[in-house]
Order: sequence, then structure tokens, then C-alpha cells
Amino acid sequence: MSEILKLDQARPEVQRRFMVGVYARMVVALVLTAVAALVTVTVPEVLRFVFASKYTFMGLIIAELAIVMILSLLVRKLSPFVAGLMFVLYSIINGMTLSSIFLVYQLGSIVTVFFISAGMFLAMTIYGMFTKTNLNSAGRYLMMALFGLIIVGIVNFFLKSSMLEWIYSVVGVAIFVGLTAYDTQKLRQIAIYDDGSQNFKKFAIIGALELYLDFINIFLKLLRLFGKKK
Repeated sequence: MSEILKLDQARPEVQRRFMVGVYARMVVALVLTAVAALVTVTVPEVLRFVFASKYTFMGLIIAELAIVMILSLLVRKLSPFVAGLMFVLYSIINGMTLSSIFLVYQLGSIVTVFFISAGMFLAMTIYGMFTKTNLNSAGRYLMMALFGLIIVGIVNFFLKSSMLEWIYSVVGVAIFVGLTAYDTQKLRQIAIYDDGSQNFKKFAIIGALELYLDFINIFLKLLRLFGKKK
């Protein structure tokens, strides 16, 4: 995104419109994810489709990864409509795969952890919006830590260590809480240069996806730590 920051600064109302657009897209994506998850667990046909075969479930996971990669790497070549449609599709597929939490955890526990996650996300996104501290260096370290976390997750997939899983979840919460502040500040800086062009509409979609992923990861890792299983 930083490559395009060569324009005159946008007016304050344009900046606000950019950020409102980012958060609006994020909220819509979360609602779509929640609806897709509820439909999956309440409609037997959909539930069987998603979980009856491990190949179907893995296919959905691969589809999610592919969509994120396409949006991240090829966003410049996509129209805002296509990029937005892919974000919607990702949100729905993610809801279908995340529906498994309703089969494992108590509903009250899921709701409680969701609101705790929302509070943490809100606090850090406000911090990222208004802090005078430059978070660029922190962002680089957080991204390196994220790659390490992914490796730990893959290793523990085979080891199935409860202690390693606990460490993975605690560190994961810290990383994504930090990334929430970093991503917010990055988007706030980009908003300064918004000229209302098609490029900035696509960057708003990518920004919404980044914040969406931050929130989802905070929620899932807190659920692993504090969620009450059935």
C-alpha cells in the first residue's frame, strides 16, 4: 500500500470516509461470518456438506487461503467490485469452517469471549488511531513473530501438546492485539492520501480484511484459553 503514497493529502472528511468504509466492510464481513456459521450448524444438509468429509473441509480451508493470497498479491489487478466480492466469499466460507466452535464450546461461553474480544479489539484500534508513537518497527517484529507462531501451530498439530497449545494461544493473543493497533495506524496514515480513486477503494477492502483477520484470531485464541467446552 505504501507505494501509492505520492498524492496530496486528502481533506479530513475524505479521511474519515475512508476509515468508516474500512470498518463498515469489516463489520459486514463479521456479520456474514456469524450468519454462515449459524446456518451451517442449524441446517443439517449444510452441516453434513462441511463436516461429513475431511476432504470437503480441507477444500474450504484451501479456498480461504487462496482468496486471501489473491486479494493480498493481486489486488491492483482486480476491480473494487471483484475484490469486494472475494472478501464477501471469504467471510462466508470462513463462517462455514468456524461453525465447528458451536459443536465444541458452550454458546454462552462463545458469546462471552466474543464480547471480550470485541472490547480488546476496540481498545487497540482506538490506540492505533490516536497514538503518536510510530508503530512501524513494532509491526515488523509482530509479523516475524506471526511467522514463528504459524510454525509452532504446525508443529503442535502433530505433537498435540496441551502446554504448547496454551503458549500458542497466549502468544497469539498478544501478537494479534499488537497487529490491531499497527494495522489501524497504517490505515490511518493511508487515509491521509485518499483521493477517492478506485485504488483507495481496493485498499479499504484490504484494510478491512486485515482488521477482520486480527479480530477473528483474537477471538479464536481467547476461546481456546477461556472457552468452556460442552
